[in-house]
Amino acid sequence: MDRIFKLKENKTNVRTELIAGLTTFVTMAYVLVVVPDILSAAGIPIYAALAATCISSFVACIANGFYSNYPFALAPGMGLVAFFSFTVVGQMGIGWQQALGLVFISGVIFILLTLTNVREAILDAIPMNLKQAITVGIGIFLAFLGLKNAGWVVPNPATFVNLANLTEPNALLAAIGFVIVIILSIRGVTGAFLIGIAVTTIIGIPMGVTQAPQGIFSLEPLTALGVTAFKLDVMGSLKAGFIGLIFAFTFANMFDTMGTLIGVATRANMLDEQGRLPNAGRPLLVDAGATSFGALLGTSTVTTYLESASGVAAGGRTGLTAVVVGVLFGIALFFAPILTIVPSAATAPVLIIVGVMMAESVLDINFKDFTEAVPAFLTIIMMPLTFNIANGFAFGFISYTLVKVAAGRTKEVSLIMYILSALFLINFTL
Repeated sequence: MDRIFKLKENKTNVRTELIAGLTTFVTMAYVLVVVPDILSAAGIPIYAALAATCISSFVACIANGFYSNYPFALAPGMGLVAFFSFTVVGQMGIGWQQALGLVFISGVIFILLTLTNVREAILDAIPMNLKQAITVGIGIFLAFLGLKNAGWVVPNPATFVNLANLTEPNALLAAIGFVIVIILSIRGVTGAFLIGIAVTTIIGIPMGVTQAPQGIFSLEPLTALGVTAFKLDVMGSLKAGFIGLIFAFTFANMFDTMGTLIGVATRANMLDEQGRLPNAGRPLLVDAGATSFGALLGTSTVTTYLESASGVAAGGRTGLTAVVVGVLFGIALFFAPILTIVPSAATAPVLIIVGVMMAESVLDINFKDFTEAVPAFLTIIMMPLTFNIANGFAFGFISYTLVKVAAGRTKEVSLIMYILSALFLINFTL
């Protein structure tokens, strides 16, 4: 293990990596329920969607672990799955076969951009202050997601969001879990997140929040995969009217992935002195290939997950963490009924606390320079308020270019930043 994953070099060990992988998996296990449910709205059978989700995540995590040796977990992205089902299929009336073709093509474009080092060049061109802001923005986004999953904040037509009734079982259980995880973390208990999730799940049984599993073992998802595997319609998705959709899938996933890599890598102190992620092309290539592979099986865009930050916070530093996550996704294919009983109230506290940890990067942002402060602030604030990482990128990049030009400091803006800002403006127009 040490020879393959360089554990000693990364100041970790097998036990820590196993706990980190298990923590990441449990934190993102909700995809086993949510992703198939959303894909079923597009007409994809729910068991086929579950199988495609498990298998694509299994292959992507294993590949990332061995090839890039980073603790990043991959699965079908929530935002793009919703875009796939509710917008592309639901509102536009495109068949799920053609929609999968769009996802496949966007994956091929990712691969080409990665092999030509374009994606890595973009990643390296982002100014350090914006990278720190991206980390903070993702942290607040994660915390907001945790507050939502905990049932602590709810929609309000007058104020957009409002404090929920904290005496509701789900909200109360999340509060109990939050206290448990906080105490364990303060005391330095190894596996604090995982223990907190497990204990909270058990406490949720008498409270009626944790539901009893509908069985333990099932092969039905695997047998149902034949309905969607290799049923994508690539030629049908190449129609002229779909070019904008291909651009949308490509653009959104590119910056979602970059934001996640920057945020998680910063938290794990993996960036070098120039703020670059060593061998960034490897995790980017895995992410790109996983998107096309997932489309072949019958699921939407596979991407690097924010919840990887929970495993990093638990000590994960190498690809062994990702491999553990992948193996657990493979096992989940057969034991989905029992693995999906973990309620969102049990994982929500972890997301909130990881958000707190990632917010630490705000201390490294230069707020004294107005041309740095404005884009950094917009990057941070637009991610949670629009519930979209890519929007944070867009407002941050565009404002960075504008304020630097307005201040007459054009030399501080790289050619890539000019191009990206223009592309974001075009994307908003489209």
